[in-house]
Amino acid sequence: MLNTVYRLVAPRRFEIAFTDVNLFGGEVLVRPTHLSICNADQRYYQGTRDAAVLAEKLPMALIHEGVGEVAYDPTNTFAVGTKVVMIPNRPVETDPIIPENYLRSSKFGGSSCDGFLQEYVALKPDRLIELPHDINMNVAAFTELVSVSMHAVSRFARIAHARRETIGVWGDGNLSYITSLLLKKTFPNTKICVFGIVREKLADFTFADETYLTNEIPEGFTMDHAFECVGGNGSPIAIGQIIDYIKPEGTISILGVSEYPVQINTRMILEKGLRMFGSSRSGYDDFLRTVTLYRENPEVLDYLSNLIGVQMTVRTVKDLTEAFEADTRKMFGKTIMKWEE
Repeated sequence: MLNTVYRLVAPRRFEIAFTDVNLFGGEVLVRPTHLSICNADQRYYQGTRDAAVLAEKLPMALIHEGVGEVAYDPTNTFAVGTKVVMIPNRPVETDPIIPENYLRSSKFGGSSCDGFLQEYVALKPDRLIELPHDINMNVAAFTELVSVSMHAVSRFARIAHARRETIGVWGDGNLSYITSLLLKKTFPNTKICVFGIVREKLADFTFADETYLTNEIPEGFTMDHAFECVGGNGSPIAIGQIIDYIKPEGTISILGVSEYPVQINTRMILEKGLRMFGSSRSGYDDFLRTVTLYRENPEVLDYLSNLIGVQMTVRTVKDLTEAFEADTRKMFGKTIMKWEE
């Protein structure tokens, strides 16, 4: 069966391509319905990645955050019409120690293989998780991002020592909002303090116990552990502040992505005996935990709905380009494309 794929062939230029889908290959055909634009997609779209990286990866269909409906399933795992979240990580092997999202052999949609900008997406059944039938699909569209925070919080729960009276989260964007929310749901008796640079953004963190501007941190403030959700040029400052304010033996979770090496104060890491770990992407178990959270705590979806920013119906390449351009101008939240190919 011929499938239409929308690939980025050069910065700010999409083109249509056609591929053949094997209807008898043991993969489920999903019709994407709602897609969410990530900062990583924008780095490809705007051409801000290294020229050698762009030359290696393009042409490629973008988008790794998305949901859809099952159109055909030769494995009889899902009924036609079932709403599902699509998992972009595509492992080709298993390891008893290293999870699928850290295996160097794994492919990832919208990075090392085509993403979800397609008429139909063919995925193995274990790359799909059924969603509640009445879920807000605009929120469900960025479940992948939520699963990344879920992955980091789950790892933190295993790694960090048991004294968790206060956790600090640096950042006032989408990732910080989601991570802070999951921390509060996972550790309800822990004081969650969020640090950012835009007062208006911090006002949206209504579930947090305290919020501070990074240049107005109260004298004497300390915390047991911290999460860095800043990335980019702000990473060195955020990590530096975290090291200054964290207590000895604390754990620092790094989630922010930076294109260039970041200097850190190793002397104080040594003096305080700190643990620092990084988290990237997510796997099946993280998606499953996230969807379970949706089912058991529907108020989480209400909080996440505050992140819905630009909403656009996309039917053509022109619409697609307009959606990406609109996303470059947004101040906060996620750009959601209702995908009507």
